[in-house]
Amino acid sequence: MTPENHRAKAERIEQSLAKLTDADWEIRIEAAMLAGTHWVNFILHRTGISTAAEDMVHASMTMVSVLRKYKLAEPALIDQLEEIEELRPLFVRGDIDGGAQAAHRALALLGAIGQRARQLA
Repeated sequence: MTPENHRAKAERIEQSLAKLTDADWEIRIEAAMLAGTHWVNFILHRTGISTAAEDMVHASMTMVSVLRKYKLAEPALIDQLEEIEELRPLFVRGDIDGGAQAAHRALALLGAIGQRARQLA
């Protein structure tokens, strides 16, 4: 996928996120991860770290050697995306208390990822 397509999808998801409330914490976490992944791919493609044919779907599913390359190039970015991903099993698939707070954290992390992406836009 091209960087522009990733950017458009991330922005559309962010627009949808703006309509949600604290009661929608599960979808906020899911959407933050999805938008964050699109922004990460945008950044990786824009900086030449990956090609348009080399999209990261989940940090947790990326080959170790490839993830290491991404982390060396953009350590904070990958750490932020991984933190969002780590919220999913606990709050989206699990039943741990504090879902609204976890969603706020996911949105803050997404904000940081998006800010980095917009610097490159």
